[in-house]
Amino acid sequence: MDFAVKEINENPKILPNITLGFEIYNSYFDPSRTYLASMKLLSTQGRFIPNYKSGAQNHPVSVIIGPNWHVCLYAAPILYVYKIPQISYGSAPNRNSKKQSVFFHHTFPNQADQNMGILHMLLYFRWTWIGVISLSDENGESFLQDMVPVLSQNGICIDFIKMMPAIAFSTELFQKMSVGIQMFKFVMGSTAKALVLYGEIETMALLRWFFQLPEMVGDPVKATAKIWIMSAQMDFTSVPFQRDWDFSFLHGSISLASHSVELSGFQKFLQEKNLNSEKEDGFIRDFWQQAFLCSLFDSTVEEKYGEICTGEEKLEALPGSVFETTTTANSYSIYNGLHHFLRSVSFNNSAGESISFDQNGEIVTEFDIINWVTFTNQSFLRVKVGKIDSKAPPDKMITIHDSTIVWPTMFNQVQPLSVCNENCPAGYSKRKKEGKPFCCYDCFACPPGKISNEKDMIECSQCPDGQYPNKDQTLCLPKDISFLSYGEPLGISLATVALSFSFITALVLGIFIKHRDTPIVKANNRDLTYTLLISLLLSFLGALLFIGQPEKWTCLLRQTAFGIIFSVAVSCVLAKTVIVVLAFIATKPGSRIRRWVGKKMSSSIVLSCSLLQATICIVWLVTSPPFPAFDMNSMTDKILIECNEGSVTMFYCVLSVLGFLATICFTVAFFARKLPDSFNEAKFITFSMLVFCSVWVSFVPTYLSTKGKSMVAVEIFSILASSAGLLGCIFSPKCYIILLRPELNRRGHLIKTKN
Repeated sequence: MDFAVKEINENPKILPNITLGFEIYNSYFDPSRTYLASMKLLSTQGRFIPNYKSGAQNHPVSVIIGPNWHVCLYAAPILYVYKIPQISYGSAPNRNSKKQSVFFHHTFPNQADQNMGILHMLLYFRWTWIGVISLSDENGESFLQDMVPVLSQNGICIDFIKMMPAIAFSTELFQKMSVGIQMFKFVMGSTAKALVLYGEIETMALLRWFFQLPEMVGDPVKATAKIWIMSAQMDFTSVPFQRDWDFSFLHGSISLASHSVELSGFQKFLQEKNLNSEKEDGFIRDFWQQAFLCSLFDSTVEEKYGEICTGEEKLEALPGSVFETTTTANSYSIYNGLHHFLRSVSFNNSAGESISFDQNGEIVTEFDIINWVTFTNQSFLRVKVGKIDSKAPPDKMITIHDSTIVWPTMFNQVQPLSVCNENCPAGYSKRKKEGKPFCCYDCFACPPGKISNEKDMIECSQCPDGQYPNKDQTLCLPKDISFLSYGEPLGISLATVALSFSFITALVLGIFIKHRDTPIVKANNRDLTYTLLISLLLSFLGALLFIGQPEKWTCLLRQTAFGIIFSVAVSCVLAKTVIVVLAFIATKPGSRIRRWVGKKMSSSIVLSCSLLQATICIVWLVTSPPFPAFDMNSMTDKILIECNEGSVTMFYCVLSVLGFLATICFTVAFFARKLPDSFNEAKFITFSMLVFCSVWVSFVPTYLSTKGKSMVAVEIFSILASSAGLLGCIFSPKCYIILLRPELNRRGHLIKTKN
C-alpha cells in the first residue's frame, strides 16, 4: 500500500493535483474492533468523535478492506451510510442489498470460479478420496453446500468433513485445546492423503497452532503424510508468539492464489526502506521494532526488546515467516484497488497487465497455483506451478507444470495418491463395497473370455469375434487358425502311419493275388478276402481326408466315405464268419446247409449291409450335408476350422450301423471260436472284432470330450487302429503260413479233422 500510494502521488497522469495518504486500522479478526476501526475512520484523526471531522486533509475517499469476509461484513453498513467506496482484496460476504453493492468492489476472484479450480485440480491429480476442513462460519458453510455435491458428481468422495472453530486468539485459543487435539488426531489418522482446507487468512495461524498443540500439552501425535490444498483466501500469517514455530507442514502444499505478477520498482522500494527515510511517525515504527526485535529510544510499544534499532536494518534480511519481499496475491490486489475503484472500468497497471471488473464489481482474473517450499531457516518460497482460467474451455481450464512441483517430504518427491483403495489394475473390474462411499471398491479378476484394458473399469468387456484375451486379460489378441495340418508333427505322424498301413495292405493284397490258387487263399472265399483288403486299403487312405484344412468336398466325403468303407469291411468280416460257421455245419453228414455256402450268400450279406449304410449316407448328404465351419468359441485362443457334421443324428446313425454289424460279427465269431483248428478262422475274427469294438467304444466318449484338431486326431487314430486290428488279426496268420510255412498251405491239411 505504501508503494502504491507513493507511485500514484509521483505520477501526475493518475490523479492530477491530488495527493493521497493512508491510514491503517487493525481489526484483530474481531467484530467489535472492526466496528471501532470503521468509526475511527469517520472521526477526526487522533480524536474519537464519530460523525465529526475537521479539515479536508483527512477526508477518506475510499477504503481498502480485508482480508477476510468478517471485516467486509461488519464495516460495510457503516461505510455505506457515508457513501464511501469499499474495495475488498480478500473474500467477501454475500450481499443481499443491491444498494450496498453499488459502493463495493472486489479485487478477489469469484468464489464459484475458485470452487471449479479446486475441483479441476483434484481431478488433474486423480485425488478421489479427500478430507475437507472448513471454518465454522457463514462462508465455510456456503463453501461446503456448493462444493460437496459438485465433488460427488465428479467422482470424488469425502472421507470426512471437519469444521475448524473460528477462535478469537486473545480469549478462546487455549480453551479449545482438547477439541483441537482430538481433531488433529482424527485428521492425521485419516486414510485420505489430500486435505482441502478452506479458510481465511487467520486460518494459517490457527493451523500452525494445531500442529504445535499436541507437543505443547505433552501428548505428541505423529504427523502422517498429507498434502494440503488451500483456498486462495488463505495466506501466510502468524501471531507474534508463533514467530519461531515450525511450519514445515506447509512444505509441498498447494494453494490457489489470485493472479499476481512482480511489480516493477517494488524491490528497489523495499531496499531503500528504513526508519531514517521516514519523516513522519507511522505504523512503520511499530512494525520495525517487532520485525527486527529491537527498540527505539522514544518507542511507545509496550514490549521493549534488548537491542536498539539502528534504522538501517534491511527488510530483505528478514526470514519469509516474518516479512515477504515478493509481491504476494494480497499485495497485488491492494495495488490494483488503489488504481481505480470505479465499477466496470478496465486499465493497464504498471506491471503491464489489463485489469477489469465485471458487472458485479468483481475483478476478472485467473488463479495462480502455488507450490509452497519451506526451508529450515524460517524462510519459504511460493512457486507458481500453474494457473486456472475459469473462462477457458473445461479441457483447457487448468495448466500445471508437474516437473516443477515439490511434493511433501514424506512422499519422497513422488506425486501422492489419495484414493479410498488402490486402483483396480487392467485385467480387473471394480465392485462397490457395501456401506462405503462409491469411491471405495473391491477388485475382481475379469471372468474367462473378458478383458479390461484400463484402470478401475466398472465392467470387463468381451473380446470381438476372432480375438481372445491375453494371459493377464488386459488386451485382445487375434486368434490363430487351427486345423490338423500336414505341416505339424501330429499330422505328419498320422499321415505316415496311414500311408504305411496302406502300403502293408496293398502288399498283403498282392501276396493273396499272387497265391490266389493256394488252398489257404481259396478256402474262405477269395472275393471276400479281396473286398476286405481293398476296403481296408481305402479306409487307411480315407484317413488322409481328415488331415489338412477342411474344404467343402472333404467335409462331404469324410464321414460318408468312412461309414460306407467300414460297413463294407465289417460286412465282409461278418460274411466270412457266417461262411465259416455254415461250412463247418455243412461238413456234417445229411446237412442241408451246404447249398447256402457260396458266393451268393457272402455277396448278399456284404451288399445288404453296405446298401443300408449307403442309404443312410445319401439321406444325410441330401438333407443336412456336412460343411466347413469356423468355431470361434470352443477354444479361447484359436479359431477352429472344422467340418460341421450338419446332422449329428445322422452321424450317430452311421456309427450305430457299424456298431450293430460289429456286435453281430463279434457274437457269431465268439461262439464259433472252438471249431476245429483247420477250419477255425473264427477265432482270428473274434480277436479282430474285439480290437475293433474296443477302439470304437472308447472313441465315442473321447471324441465328445475333445475339440479342434484333437477331436480329428482321435477319429483318425480310431480308424487306423480298428483297420490295423482287422488287418493284423485276420491276415497276419495267413501271411505267416503263405510266406514262412508253405508246407501247411495244402489241401490235405485244411480238410484234416481233429481226433
